[in-house]
Amino acid sequence: MTDTTPLAVEKKPARLRDGSRFFFDSLRSRPVARRMLSGFSIITAVVAIGLLAYPLATNYMQDRLQSKLAIQLHSAQNKAAYTAGHTPEGDALTRIVIPTIKVDTVVVEGTGASALRAGAGHYPNTPLPGEEGNVAIAGHRTTYGKPFANLDHLGVGDQVVLETPIGRHVYRVTRPPFVVSNSDFSVISQTSGHTLTLTTCHPKGSARQRLVVKAEMT
Repeated sequence: MTDTTPLAVEKKPARLRDGSRFFFDSLRSRPVARRMLSGFSIITAVVAIGLLAYPLATNYMQDRLQSKLAIQLHSAQNKAAYTAGHTPEGDALTRIVIPTIKVDTVVVEGTGASALRAGAGHYPNTPLPGEEGNVAIAGHRTTYGKPFANLDHLGVGDQVVLETPIGRHVYRVTRPPFVVSNSDFSVISQTSGHTLTLTTCHPKGSARQRLVVKAEMT
């Protein structure tokens, strides 16, 4: 019994060495296989670099756009459009400030792909900040400045400030953040009173669900 145990242990590495030698010998003798392996390695590297670079590129784009939106927000033309209730999609609508999670971002009108390059957008057909009803804002969580990255860290009583071209409105979170299906639009349905709904993707990096925060104006 004692003689066979060491032999069994020795055989496995030997087989592994033989298998590795056969694999590399095959690659040396087959140029096509070498080229395929090399091509696969290059593709893998390019994909990896792309995955790392994409968020950085969108953050840079959002940062430059935010600088322009900050100027536009308080321009005379933008103030007139806001007062009339006709802010064009993609234009500055309000600034959202959430001290607890260090958010300070200009929100644009609209939630389309081009509008949300700003980082956060106001759902069309929901009230403007300060108006009666349910004001709804969507924001990115992992790209384009990821203003809502830490939305799940908000707690009851935390402050959310919306600064518009014509005034400042303060809301406070009324319940812990919760998750709904990405097809559940009931969270942005109209309500009585002055409420605010913030939405973002959940979990991070996925659009499978929505993380929701509810607040009321004080």
